[in-house]
Amino acid sequence: MTLPEPVRAGLDRVTHGALVDFAALDQVRRRFDEEQASSLRAYLSAAQSPNTLRAYRSDWVGWAGWCEAEGRQALPADPVDVAVYLAVAADAVKPDGSPAFSPSTLERKAAAIAAVHASAGLPSPTRSDVVRLTLRGVRRTRRAQPRRKRPVLLATLEALLAERPPQGWPTGAARRRDALLLLVGFAGALRRSELAALRLEDVTVDVDPRTHEPLLLVELGVTKTDQTGAHRQRVVLPRGARRHTCPVCAFADWADALGAADLRAYLEDAVESTVHRCHSYRPGPLSGPLFPAVSRHGRIGGKPMSDKAVSDVVKRYALRAGLDPALFGGHSLRAGFATQAALGGASDREIMRQGRWTNSRTVHRYIRTANPLEDNAVTRLGL
Repeated sequence: MTLPEPVRAGLDRVTHGALVDFAALDQVRRRFDEEQASSLRAYLSAAQSPNTLRAYRSDWVGWAGWCEAEGRQALPADPVDVAVYLAVAADAVKPDGSPAFSPSTLERKAAAIAAVHASAGLPSPTRSDVVRLTLRGVRRTRRAQPRRKRPVLLATLEALLAERPPQGWPTGAARRRDALLLLVGFAGALRRSELAALRLEDVTVDVDPRTHEPLLLVELGVTKTDQTGAHRQRVVLPRGARRHTCPVCAFADWADALGAADLRAYLEDAVESTVHRCHSYRPGPLSGPLFPAVSRHGRIGGKPMSDKAVSDVVKRYALRAGLDPALFGGHSLRAGFATQAALGGASDREIMRQGRWTNSRTVHRYIRTANPLEDNAVTRLGL
């Protein structure tokens, strides 16, 4: 599965996505002016999420590289060639002997090949029986349970928070940002891509109309299950019982750092308290990414963290807390919410509402993980 050197060198020169037919766009430019053609190109490029485009681009380069090495044609592709490529990929192994690609990854590779064919107006080779049966055979051969990341439960979350960098300059900015990221990801049951996409404008400090306790309202734009953002999904994060696990206080701390005229002087003089500050906090106007990149020198960047960087934060703090970082990742926060909520007695309806799950079977898996004897007839056997 090694890419030939000409393909590897050419990869760095490719800047466009794989799903836009640029030859067809050139014909559009001959019929319309550049501004109109550019508008069409922009909306065609926005039809898929950036994560999907990155994955498809990588998958297509892998397929094209294999075809180059084997003397086969990538576009249009022969269905048998695609089936052989997927079979070879299914047999590829890592240095430790484990499979290099999961069945779902192989299916994504096939989807990428199909998508590029569709964008070129060509029939998809992946619809043929030989490709479909190959993928089915891989699924039947790999009967092992999928490896899921371990959930971050409340005790684990507190252990991660305890491993944040020290206060002051230059690590104080990362300390505040990461505290908010962990708390919002956990209490909001957010995916790592959703965390990375949040902006300061999406967060509102409000109060519970019944108790007048402060809370955070977080508006979500495009999500995995709402690719167009049409449903305007929103999560609410209540005030925490303790200062160090309070999302509202963490937001206030981070917003103050972002709004400081002299960040270095502010962080050097700041003193963290164990007393809640969320009741009296009133945020000023702020804009930009909620979780921007922070350099090791304490400088706050203008670009948001990537979803991979979100996962790396969880792994890094897991390692500092003496946990195996390979067991944790960005999904650990979302899984931790569902599992901890189930342990606390929340119903599947309540868990689905906050986590925006539409399939109750997904939530039931978390509930079974939290308490396998819940609603289980084995407890009535009298053993």
